[in-house]
Amino acid sequence: MRPAAALAERLGLPVRDLDLLQQALIHSSYLHEHRDLAAGHNERLEFLGDSVVSLAISNALYRRRPDDDEGVLSARRASIVSTAGLARLAKRLELGSYLLLGEGESQRGGRHRPALLASAFEAVVGALYLDLGYDAASGFVTALAAAELTSDRPLGALKSPKSRLQEYTQRLSGERPQYRLVDAVGPDHDKVFRVEVAVGGLVIGVGEGHSRRIAETSAAADAIEGLRRTSEHVGSGSIDATELAAVLGIEGDDDPTDWGAPEVQPAVAEPWTEFDLEVLDLAPDTSAANGDESLTVDERAADAPTARPIRASDQ
Repeated sequence: MRPAAALAERLGLPVRDLDLLQQALIHSSYLHEHRDLAAGHNERLEFLGDSVVSLAISNALYRRRPDDDEGVLSARRASIVSTAGLARLAKRLELGSYLLLGEGESQRGGRHRPALLASAFEAVVGALYLDLGYDAASGFVTALAAAELTSDRPLGALKSPKSRLQEYTQRLSGERPQYRLVDAVGPDHDKVFRVEVAVGGLVIGVGEGHSRRIAETSAAADAIEGLRRTSEHVGSGSIDATELAAVLGIEGDDDPTDWGAPEVQPAVAEPWTEFDLEVLDLAPDTSAANGDESLTVDERAADAPTARPIRASDQ
């Protein structure tokens, strides 16, 4: 069975154009090594899917959070559509196992690399949009991101580690974090960057990644974890600890794999969920059962059950 057919079966969606979905799973490294087996890679579909995902999440947040202002809505959207956020959604689909990668990319852990997973997820959404239409594609995205869309996490916890660290250090001391490239090792196609972040000349975090941006994000997250541990030792009643909790979103949040964490593979993948096709408005002959015809897919999804855990017998 081709990866596209297996993924369509896994999703339970009425995919009509398997060739298009197959293209969404083809990484450029695979095309480079198998030009006779693939007509193209997934980057054009990724470009299209990026806009579909952004609009779907923006629309869902706007409808479901009438009390949030523009700034809060933007922060919530950014936490979901960031590389780390989209990779999180891709892992729920176990999308990495369906990707067609070049041998070298596969051996380097490409199936678990957040940037690659996020791009592939956008490509899949782009393919679903072209095949099934916007309502189906957006309904799929919002059903998959239901936990993030309904979360009441504090605003500080939704920002990227670099933004959170800079906001805290500037508020506390007036100084901005400084990032310094310590090392860059490996061949050009698989280089690993090591970065330190310092405040007032004191190194407070170190991070690594396959790009300088990812390494800086990892260093900022490392610094935040250090500050978190410091606040625990200082005591929750101190001014510094209170400030830290307010700015970094630490209070009530002890999960190091939150949406603002560095782009790393979680130790345990989140369980796959299947979607109710009636919620996505994809099942045949369901219009009469949907009740109010004026409701959009997003509005029906807000009130209806959207998923059930897959059982061992379904595997």
